Amino acid sequence: MFAGTPEFAAIHLQALLDSRHSVLAVYTQPDRPAGRGRQMTISPVKQLAQQHQLPVIQPNSLRQVVQQEQLAAFNAELVVVVAYGLLLPQSVLDIPGLGCINVHASSLPRWRGAAPIQRAILAGDTHTGVCIMQMDAGLDTGSILMHRPLVITNTDTAGSLHNKLATLGSAALVDALNQLKLGQLQSIPQNDHGICYANKLVKADGIIDWNQTATEIALQVRGLNPWPVCYSNLRQHRLRIWSARPIANSVHQLPGTLLKLDDQGLLVACGQGCLLIDKLQWPGSKMMIAVQLVNLQQKLPLGACFT
Repeated sequence: MFAGTPEFAAIHLQALLDSRHSVLAVYTQPDRPAGRGRQMTISPVKQLAQQHQLPVIQPNSLRQVVQQEQLAAFNAELVVVVAYGLLLPQSVLDIPGLGCINVHASSLPRWRGAAPIQRAILAGDTHTGVCIMQMDAGLDTGSILMHRPLVITNTDTAGSLHNKLATLGSAALVDALNQLKLGQLQSIPQNDHGICYANKLVKADGIIDWNQTATEIALQVRGLNPWPVCYSNLRQHRLRIWSARPIANSVHQLPGTLLKLDDQGLLVACGQGCLLIDKLQWPGSKMMIAVQLVNLQQKLPLGACFT
């Protein structure tokens, strides 16, 4: 059985479908309204499952006996969970003969929780990874069956790191299942030290505080691209900042002051150093790259202050 919801999970489901293992059915979150029109939207996992004519089950919870009996009726050896979005009670974890395993996009115990990819970048981590975990009733607390490390580059965004980890994780998952079937995997309890929790992101996380250092703001920009995207206000206009890098200039202007605008981008004073913004989105417009930003000179006068 497979349980997952977003695109990250769908990439893992595709890897299983391409492998020698048989997927009996798929669990995913219920359809929900999304977008400006608030139209009911199905998850990427459901879309993929339907393309392969797999049964799709979408309970609001797995705590009811009737839901657990439905799961048990499939008589699956194993449940694979990837970014499902529901905690599985112990009564569910005990149903399949080999239990439930989870693919988690961090090097556990660092960054347990909902947003490990983004939080790793926000914290300035230089390394992350994928863990295949034997699930228990806690939040990402199970023993580790397999760990695949990955370097975070200084240009990685949450989007690019997501794609790298999805590729790494899907390959690791198939490898882990092959070894598990042969009884070749050993579980290792997680370390009690270095535990961090990756809280779910909200749109307000994108607000820039220009009193922070340029390095901290640049990490925020990378970590929140492609969602929720960093933003700041200038003369009552909300500008979305898609890409930026720190500059170690020593400045004396107030944090948030626009110091320079040329074909390299916008140079803005921070609490320490400056931020060079090279991809920006003006309200009602598409994202603009650095060489296009010079066209905004009338709207972005030097000395203006972001808030």
